[in-house]
Amino acid sequence: MATKKIDRARKRRSMAIVFALASLCAAQTAAATPSDLFYERSLMSAAGARCGLFSPSLSGALDAGKAQARGAALRAGASSDQLDGVQQRAHAKAASVPCNSKDLGTAAGRVRKAFEGYALLQRMNYPGDRATWIADRASSATIPFWRLSQPSNFGGDRLVFGLAGRNIELLAVATFADGARPYAARLVMRDPTRTQGPYLKARNGGGLADNAAPRVASRVFGAETRDSAPAPTLLPTSAKTGMGFRFPREAGDVIARLDPREAITIEFVIQGRDGGETVRRAYVEVGDFAAGRAFLRVS
Repeated sequence: MATKKIDRARKRRSMAIVFALASLCAAQTAAATPSDLFYERSLMSAAGARCGLFSPSLSGALDAGKAQARGAALRAGASSDQLDGVQQRAHAKAASVPCNSKDLGTAAGRVRKAFEGYALLQRMNYPGDRATWIADRASSATIPFWRLSQPSNFGGDRLVFGLAGRNIELLAVATFADGARPYAARLVMRDPTRTQGPYLKARNGGGLADNAAPRVASRVFGAETRDSAPAPTLLPTSAKTGMGFRFPREAGDVIARLDPREAITIEFVIQGRDGGETVRRAYVEVGDFAAGRAFLRVS
């Protein structure tokens, strides 16, 4: 009798977990909150990785969906610590499901069906509060182009920032109305190890610059290379000339962990005729950078 009770209890736990897995396919229901979606996608991603349920392409699509759900949950008011807890619970649930579970196999089949169309997409737009990331999974052996990009205007100058080329490098390409030629560029963003959360003063009606962390709470990445003649396909729209700067890959990893509502600062350092320096600043919204980057990995 005791054995039967244990078996029934195990079955109830298994069915509850599988219900959560299968509900990923109903992610668009009105009742699902952003935190619910993040939990479900984290759970299924962990179960898929442990049990080898999905192809690399579908796993990439699921990771992109998980990153997008996390961004939506942060915008809805959840904190990073809360979502870390949600993910830990999802991973614990996924670890308790036997890989040979029939119900898990059924749930995995439903997820494949739900994401198979998404995995075929070549282009995605990720709108944020104030800006949009544009992701493009097409490839070219000869022509460099933006794989994930966000444009920005600062004063009379214009910028495109994001990931470009076959090697998916982190770039800032800018054109300057007065022909200025910066000799250096810096990428400034909040340091999560030194802060308890994002700076979001723009919620009170300010601009994107108000969502950038102060310098004392930021991490700074200097550009590794400077290109005085970037490929025309990387220049801002209709620009004839510009300057390109490549930043460390590590900077992209930091951006992916930031709150989607906050901003990062790109500083261009220009030397004046009198030997002094001036700095021009552009701002880019973090938005769904993490989701867009994950989308690019869908093969």
